[in-house]
Amino acid sequence: MDADVELLPALPRLNGLFAKALLPSLDRGPARVPRRTAVVAGVPQELARLADYDRVCGFPLTDRVPPTWLHVLTFPLHVHLLSGSDSTVRLAGVVHVANRMRLHRPVEVAERLDLAVQVTDLRPHPRGALLDLVGEVRVADEVVWDGASTYLAPGASVPGTPDVTERRPNEARPPIATWRLPAGLGRDYRRVSGDPNPIHTSRLAAKAFGFARPIIHGMWTHARLLAALAPRLPDTYTVDAAFTRPILLPAKVGAWWHPDADGWRAAVTTPDGAKPYLLVTVT
Repeated sequence: MDADVELLPALPRLNGLFAKALLPSLDRGPARVPRRTAVVAGVPQELARLADYDRVCGFPLTDRVPPTWLHVLTFPLHVHLLSGSDSTVRLAGVVHVANRMRLHRPVEVAERLDLAVQVTDLRPHPRGALLDLVGEVRVADEVVWDGASTYLAPGASVPGTPDVTERRPNEARPPIATWRLPAGLGRDYRRVSGDPNPIHTSRLAAKAFGFARPIIHGMWTHARLLAALAPRLPDTYTVDAAFTRPILLPAKVGAWWHPDADGWRAAVTTPDGAKPYLLVTVT
């Protein structure tokens, strides 16, 4: 983390902050993002909330926390940074297209955490701009987790020529698991993650953003697939996830996973396995 440091006394509360994030920026010039790193030190983990998170996402209840839980803890800093006057990109209007996280060692539920997030690599895209929200979790001076969430800001203007990035190829495989996602799953995940974005819980809000029905959070889908893999994973690993299309609630989806030379490949798909919602590699 090499930007100016903004030390916060506690994690921001998301409900009021997200209301601010829904307001569009009036700046119509080139996109701007903060150059500071938001930091909160000594964050205790809420055991009841963590247990509820594990249940909603399918993780076993253990003394070790899932790496996606650590993303959840850093998420309020994403919203905080993109709600500031120094950002013309608002989190409420962006699309989460990819996520990468690395677990350096197992993290225990009793450990207090220092959290840091900064915005990096604002770059042009054919549909607007891409940017990365890069997070880091430390215990004392030890980095135990880091992650990057890549967001697409449709319509944002950034000078330069977009890089040509190849889409991750889909492996059409028959699912080895089938999951039914109830209509209220967005409310359940909002409760445990704190993410109040109404496109996950309100039909009217979802329609305003172009969806026929509420959509489940991409990070729930990511967590649910990682939970299925959890018994097979080592103490340290890296997870790369690509979100390819939204899942409208309620839904029935398929999932598959298989080992390869470097670790695991996995996906959440349509029930027949033909179209992916989420593609994951674990190394």
